[in-house]
Amino acid sequence: MFLYVVLEIIGFALLLKGADFLVMGASALARKFNVSELVIGLTVVAFGTSAPELIVGIVSASQGYNDVTFGNVIGSNLFNLFMILGLSAAVYPVTVQRSTIVKEIPYTIIAAIMVLLLANDHLFTSNRPNQLGTIDSMIMLAFFVYFMYYAFKNMKNDEPDIPGEHKMYSLWKILLMIFGGLTGLIIGGKMSVDNAVEIAHILGISERIIGLTIIAAGTSLPELATSAIAAYRKNSDIAVGNVVGSNIFNIFLVLPASALIHPLPFSLTFNIDLTVLIGGTFLLLFFTYTGKKAVIDRWQGMVLALGFVAYTIWLIVSST
Repeated sequence: MFLYVVLEIIGFALLLKGADFLVMGASALARKFNVSELVIGLTVVAFGTSAPELIVGIVSASQGYNDVTFGNVIGSNLFNLFMILGLSAAVYPVTVQRSTIVKEIPYTIIAAIMVLLLANDHLFTSNRPNQLGTIDSMIMLAFFVYFMYYAFKNMKNDEPDIPGEHKMYSLWKILLMIFGGLTGLIIGGKMSVDNAVEIAHILGISERIIGLTIIAAGTSLPELATSAIAAYRKNSDIAVGNVVGSNIFNIFLVLPASALIHPLPFSLTFNIDLTVLIGGTFLLLFFTYTGKKAVIDRWQGMVLALGFVAYTIWLIVSST
């Protein structure tokens, strides 16, 4: 048990340092090529920090751990929305661009609703099992391709950079920082997940709870580290883009990629978790229109974080 705790701490340290390098490299890349930091957050950073979810999803699907696959994706999105964005705003108020409010955040709502519609086959026919199959996966991947097209279509940064405000790096050093950051995030994330699962098994926690909490939080640690450090460095676009982009990647890439390996039977109990995810996203939109417009204040961030704590307590209590 002590060894697992020590390895967990080492993994978390790798996550923090990896996130630091990734944020610096991504920001420098955006400035060098005059690309919006929001687009970098929605694509490069989001894909990198979603790598642990993709790995866990594919492995768990191939081994038949369907509850772990769904729990990992849904739980990660809940953790991203409530805990990561909440703590990031608590570190420093997060400014949200108008395009994110009217386009990207609603797209995450559409993603969650699509899982509800595609996985709940009993709503449309009584003789089909509730699952995500090949056709469902192709539909979701089509939405992912459209999102990538939209992101790259809006790559240009219209806000001029202030000379001398940021340190400039050569391209090879930027790529080294991004690659090193992603490596640290993936290795640190795997160490954190593996050892958290071992600790959970010792404590006798069920597979569904492990998927929705331990593994979901573990695979979301890269997003947590990246967004928190981005907020600390006042890179709000990367902090928000990372969370929103990661949630879209998780549903429109990780789930269909896992389901293409093997159809994923869907437990109806996940409908509650998806409903919480949709409700929480609407709450986030509400926050962007209240108080200081287009800004998630510290108190609103704390509300989101405490909401996740309350949800987790309810989840554990209701499962006992």
